[in-house]
Amino acid sequence: MIFRQPRILFLLAGLLLLLNLVQAYFTELIFDEAYYWYYSRELAWGYFDHPPMVAFLIKLGSIFSEGELGIRLVSCFMSAAGFLLLWDMVDHPKKKEYIREFFIVYFSVTLLNAYGFFTLPDTPLLFFLTLFLWLYKKFIARPGIVLALCLGLSMALLMYSKYHAVLVILFVIFSNLRLVVNKYAWIAVVSALIFYSPHLLWLYDNDFVSIRYHVYERPNRAYEFGDFTLGFFVNLIVLFGLTFPWFYRSLFKTRSKDLFTRALLFLTYGFILFFFISSFNRRIQTQWLIAICIPMLIITCRMMLSDRITMRWLLRMGIANCVILLYLRIGLAYAPLFPIHYESHGNKAWVEQLAERVGERPVVFENSYRLASMYQFYSGRPAYSLNNVTYRHNQYSIDNSEAKIQNKDVLFISKDLDRSDIEVETAPGFYLSAVFLPDFQSFNKLQCLANEKEDNDKLTERSFYLYNPYSSDIELSKLKFGVAYLNQYRKVKDTLPLRVKKLEESTNLLRSGDSLYMTFELPPTDSLIPTYFKVAVSSKKLPLGLNGNKVKLEY
Repeated sequence: MIFRQPRILFLLAGLLLLLNLVQAYFTELIFDEAYYWYYSRELAWGYFDHPPMVAFLIKLGSIFSEGELGIRLVSCFMSAAGFLLLWDMVDHPKKKEYIREFFIVYFSVTLLNAYGFFTLPDTPLLFFLTLFLWLYKKFIARPGIVLALCLGLSMALLMYSKYHAVLVILFVIFSNLRLVVNKYAWIAVVSALIFYSPHLLWLYDNDFVSIRYHVYERPNRAYEFGDFTLGFFVNLIVLFGLTFPWFYRSLFKTRSKDLFTRALLFLTYGFILFFFISSFNRRIQTQWLIAICIPMLIITCRMMLSDRITMRWLLRMGIANCVILLYLRIGLAYAPLFPIHYESHGNKAWVEQLAERVGERPVVFENSYRLASMYQFYSGRPAYSLNNVTYRHNQYSIDNSEAKIQNKDVLFISKDLDRSDIEVETAPGFYLSAVFLPDFQSFNKLQCLANEKEDNDKLTERSFYLYNPYSSDIELSKLKFGVAYLNQYRKVKDTLPLRVKKLEESTNLLRSGDSLYMTFELPPTDSLIPTYFKVAVSSKKLPLGLNGNKVKLEY
């Protein structure tokens, strides 16, 4: 039993919890945390970029504490609980003699430090992955209906954390195909789907917006060996720091002696192989690989307890890792000690300075959900991310934040303004221009649905439907139209004004819930041979919006 362990184990778990709580309190938010805090202000079963677990954790922690600590509170407890579950999964008759060594190896893993207090989607992913493996280990030893339901719940919680969880579940199933004929395994799967059904319904109601973005709409660029595939291998090293040779040595030397070990190996090699193949298509981010840390910790600690050479070098390199990580952790909270300016430095200061100058006016940030959410958190005042045609959709695209600032006097912040009323320094040497705009009106929820197939033979003649989802009518004289040309990697490379023709020339009003059929001729572009185009629309005072569908050009 996990609770029948030596006292030192719980003392070290308490030390880990205390360290993370102190770090959480004294470290300013990073941008993604501010964005997920913005999620949590209106709880839902899903959000544009991720499932809802990260928002639920932030909301729960904020009940018990305010500020940065409230956002990170649950993450700190998850880290300590995950430490105990991992220890329980390490099988060795003498493991109770080496609890301190286990703690050093655990604490030396780079990203387990970061996700021990940062609240990001990977934080619950790591904990619920650990819980899932712990339950699976018990399930294969003694399957039953209670364990099946618990396993199903853990799978649903994994999927509520991050979509990468589907890889975890699939690789574990592949490691034990007999699960297909196990009635308790089917109970686990069915119960997982039932527990996960609210998010599936949210996806359906929102036109699978998250899946479409991650699979089809995310911009990419041309393959670069150094940044893509070589970068993937660098990330495999970064996960473990100086201890990486001993982690991978333990992995390569481990054989599949039982179903649980087989699951650990399938999970680790499966992730590595999947993202290695993916590296030929896109840049792999380090946190995408973080799931392998859990099975590799179990594998490596088993090896450490059985092999003196592995233990000796793991402890030497692990202590060095711990010293470096502790120094960096202090630097996260105290900027002068950190080797570079990091995003946890100085945000409170620039927000306070800006808030003093703008008063109660809402602040509109062009193409920056990061700055908008950070400003909202530290100022407590409304902000909005105005996403133009060169940017990407985010939570501000699908929620009601735009409606809250319509027709108000705002401060508009951008890096592309011709003039400025004030300048905002959001990082050392990085300035943004800002202008005061009275009676702000944006129409980013208008939809320009271009026809992908045209009946005419003229490639330049196109048509689209302009749909008004707003509750009020819109005067067409307030709008301007444009076209964005994209390359084969779905990146906007040129934008041009567009002259459109209405089917009914007498129509000057786009009524609420109605559509207008419009035609236009694609203007020529000299900057590239485009692969796709988008029609865009906006207020005449603002940049073209992100409100058109992507249409492939045929030549």
